[in-house]
Formats: sequence, C-alpha cells, structure tokens
Amino acid sequence: MATNKEFIEYVCEQVSGIGDIRYKKMFGEYMVYVNNKPVITVCNNIVFVKKLDIIKEDMDISNVGYPYDGAKECYILDIDDSEFSKRIVSKIERVTPLSKSRKNKTKNINN
Repeated sequence: MATNKEFIEYVCEQVSGIGDIRYKKMFGEYMVYVNNKPVITVCNNIVFVKKLDIIKEDMDISNVGYPYDGAKECYILDIDDSEFSKRIVSKIERVTPLSKSRKNKTKNINN
C-alpha cells in the first residue's frame, strides 16, 4: 500500500512550525525535508526516522522497521503526537546535512 497524499500532508502539518517543511515523491513513496534537509521517510503511511544517537534516548521504546527493501532499520515515529514529533524532527534536522540535490521540485505546504 503506497502512502496517500492526504497522509503525507498530515505528516507535514504535524511538524509544521519548526522550519520550512517540504515533501517530495521518491521511489514511489515520500521524503519530507525540513529546511532542505531530508529528515523523514514516509512509506506505506508509516513515518520513519533514522536511528541516530541524538534521539536514541527519546525513541528507546519506539517500534522499529524498514521503510523499503535494502534500507537500514529506522525508528517508527508516532506522528499523531505532534509535540513529540516536532521535538524529534528538530533534533534530527540539526545534525542532518543539506540534501546534495538542490533542485527544488518539492511541494511547499506553506503555499
């Protein structure tokens, strides 16, 4: 089951207010960018974030999974908890480098 557009827009709304939020359809699913940094992967209406040391303590009881075949294990983010999601995404954004592809074919939810 592919991620539907309503869900990806919901994900972006849940983390809005922490920076410039954009999403891009990739490999049949979605990548969410915060301040042009790839921070969230959404596959099959499930929100994944990388397993990083900076969020390990916050995410210690979270479920884990693989967004797609061949991917590294990721944490599954409870996107329904907006404040928690914003805190986690903000931490990840601070340590994530800018995307190498600067082509801006992403959809800005602020427009």
